[in-house]
Amino acid sequence: MAREQLQTLTEPMYYILLALLEECCGVDIMEKVKELSGGRVRVGPGTLYAMLGRFEECGVILRTREEGRRKSYRITDAGRAMLQKEYERLRRMVEDGRGLETEAPPEEIRER
Repeated sequence: MAREQLQTLTEPMYYILLALLEECCGVDIMEKVKELSGGRVRVGPGTLYAMLGRFEECGVILRTREEGRRKSYRITDAGRAMLQKEYERLRRMVEDGRGLETEAPPEEIRER
């Protein structure tokens, strides 16, 4: 996966990186994603390990330990910067949609 493909993270990608702010192995990552998202996002092993491989290739995460088949990972500084950038993008989107909370007509929202 080229770095350009990681410019906008999918929801599972975002939560995987968020989980890796602390060192975790695959099973722990799946549980943390579920917990962090309030159960909305669940990542299966096939998807998870494919994403971990891509993230590792791009230098977004680092394998920290390997004990038999159990591998642990942690986010890198580059990954943390990517996660922060995505957080800011999502925050701006929420701010842009604040007019919807007041149920203003679409014309009023566009004028802001």
